[in-house]
Amino acid sequence: MAKVTDVVAGLALPIVEQAGCTLWDVEYVKEAGEWFLRVYIDREGGVDISCCESVSRPLSDILDETDPIQGSYTFEVSSAGLNRALKKPAHFAQCMGQKVDLRLYRPAGGGKERIGVLTGYEDGAVSVDGVRYEKKDVAQVRLHVEF
Repeated sequence: MAKVTDVVAGLALPIVEQAGCTLWDVEYVKEAGEWFLRVYIDREGGVDISCCESVSRPLSDILDETDPIQGSYTFEVSSAGLNRALKKPAHFAQCMGQKVDLRLYRPAGGGKERIGVLTGYEDGAVSVDGVRYEKKDVAQVRLHVEF
């Protein structure tokens, strides 16, 4: 059986593209006892509320029709954000050479967090400033935002 996120991504993709956006990610998570279905979109020049609405309304109708999720959940469509999480090979390829925040599961070389330039990605292993971190050690990678 297909994962909920894969099914929803397949339903969302044509709607997101029709709205002039790209599909960044879909997550289905339980938080504080409630289920949330989140669709993250991106667009050159940024995502605004009208982009989210252009995706949310038709996708909500299709989700009601196809009913791919048992039980109740809260449905959200939002921008991937400036400090978006990098999860898929395409995310890493798109963000190569940009500054990222790397979080490790265990301390290594002085701590669990690194800020540096994304210099490589191969089979889940991430390289930051030329230092390779194996997939099993990497908890999260996000684009770095300077304030």
